Amino acid sequence: MSTNVLRTEDGWWVVRDERAVRVETKAVTTAELLADRAAVEEAAVSGETGTPVADLAALPPVTTPCRVAAQMVNYRSHARDSGFTGEIPPTFFRKASGSVSGPHDTVVKPAHVKFLDYEVELGLVMGAPLPVGTVVAEPDLPSYVAGLVLTNDVSARDVQLTKGQFYESKSYPTFTPTGPYLALVEPEDFPHLLDLRLRLSVNGSPRQDRTLADMIVRPAEALTLLARFQHLDPGDLLLTGTPGGTALKAPPKPVERIGALLPPALKWKAFFNSQARNPHYLHEGDVITATIATPDGRIDLGEQRTPVTDAR
Repeated sequence: MSTNVLRTEDGWWVVRDERAVRVETKAVTTAELLADRAAVEEAAVSGETGTPVADLAALPPVTTPCRVAAQMVNYRSHARDSGFTGEIPPTFFRKASGSVSGPHDTVVKPAHVKFLDYEVELGLVMGAPLPVGTVVAEPDLPSYVAGLVLTNDVSARDVQLTKGQFYESKSYPTFTPTGPYLALVEPEDFPHLLDLRLRLSVNGSPRQDRTLADMIVRPAEALTLLARFQHLDPGDLLLTGTPGGTALKAPPKPVERIGALLPPALKWKAFFNSQARNPHYLHEGDVITATIATPDGRIDLGEQRTPVTDAR
């Protein structure tokens, strides 16, 4: 069974049902905590009553600075929404670790952004170095991945599309809500990953709901492909893609063909004029709720509730 760990200003806690027991460790960073699993295990079996989880203010369980890598279009449902057909080449991009925020922190929409979108994603937290050239087979995953986290890859779509710029559009402060829990997984947990169900709603209205079975490139293969060019260290984070249901969707094929004939400025003006009628983009006052868990509760990454506000 996985062990859920929470981070606060006061340190690290093992979560047991509705209560949490402090981890007696000097670890400050996620990497340092992963190197002190004995302290986590001791807290997990402690007879202490602990503190109500509701009384603790959760910080992101992935500390920064760290590497934050992400997979693009990695769920079949999202590929359909995005207008992709045929084989989709595996693609990665980076996010600034300064975008990582807490599971209940406010998502701040920059003043120049009009089309703010959500993407619930499973995050893999590295527990061992992944050198360039590493080949990761399915049985090897427990040797490299120490934990799982719930993340939201918040995206400024007008920046992303007009500039072709993933790094900027996904790296503003608060654009990677992470946590509340770092689920430290055991080897016997990995066969259950495909049962993980990703859900996201806005103001109580369901938007995304899929399991990892919808994933195109699964974690072992993703790490192998990423390791062709990117070294990862303990505590680094890989976001593994989002399912369908985001606000952004490709226009119908006839409209897309017409748009391809227009000069870029006119094409994007027409596209965003149509997107302005889409009510699913995020606005000030919205509240995003996201969860990732297996149906049997064997792995449960907790719940994010992140309000949205405009930059002042």
